[in-house]
Amino acid sequence: MHHDVIIIGGSYSGMSAALQLLRARRDVLIIDAGRPRNLSASHAHAVLGGDGMDREALHAATREQLFRYPTLRWHEGEATEVRGAQDDFQVTTDDGVAHRGRRVLLAIGVSDTLPAIPGMAEEWGRTVFHCPYCHGYELDQGPLAVVAIGARSLDQVHLLTDWGPVTVFCNRVLSLGQAVRADLVKAGITIEESCVSHVTPGCVHLQDGRSLPFAGIFTTTATAPCGNLARMLGCQLSELPTEQFIVTTDRRETTVPGAYACGDAALRHHSISLAMADGAWAGSQIHHDLVSAGWRSGHSPKRPL
Repeated sequence: MHHDVIIIGGSYSGMSAALQLLRARRDVLIIDAGRPRNLSASHAHAVLGGDGMDREALHAATREQLFRYPTLRWHEGEATEVRGAQDDFQVTTDDGVAHRGRRVLLAIGVSDTLPAIPGMAEEWGRTVFHCPYCHGYELDQGPLAVVAIGARSLDQVHLLTDWGPVTVFCNRVLSLGQAVRADLVKAGITIEESCVSHVTPGCVHLQDGRSLPFAGIFTTTATAPCGNLARMLGCQLSELPTEQFIVTTDRRETTVPGAYACGDAALRHHSISLAMADGAWAGSQIHHDLVSAGWRSGHSPKRPL
């Protein structure tokens, strides 16, 4: 079967893109490996219409809405290979089946690389966070820690002061000049120079033997598109050292004609709401592309099913 669009990734950006295409009565295949970025989080926040919902319930509700459209196909599994060109992409899944599509959308999400501190990965999404808009309110203005990864962490430090008293752990990777240090102290931010040895639920342990309790621990992760599908297809990636994403046009088309990308994999700033919005835009732009291609080829636009 030759689909209009193959979407790799069935989380929020991929489903939002699919919704636009399905409402245009286009044939859409979603390939989803079932590993969303927020898998370790119990609830979704800062999502209009879904604020505070159980993560699994929100995902199930959005997916159920897509299945109301008869032109949706959904494959539970992993895309292992993508190749081809505009109007004839081939995506192979882990069962060995090759799926063909006129356009392909990479809604593959990103992987997070946390600071190499014991306990951080285990507490990711539970007591260790990166987004205050997603998790800050629920911490009830309690004390907050920022485990620095470098100068980028200063933005996070300043931002978090609206959610509670902040302590920044420089951890030998954040150097503070005299003026910056004075500004932090003036803002009521506590500066800790001792290195972090490990974290446990709600607690930062230091190499000098102290253990400091916090309502939440924040850090900044290094992100990169999941897997190697973007590279396999030949898409250009950004060259930022800790914020790698797929380079796209304003229409979300990658450097490979007919291949699009959206959501966390194509954005520098990440949240469910941003992913949904970006997916909706990408889906509509793919539809515009398909309609325009029909006119250019001398064929009338596709009739509704």
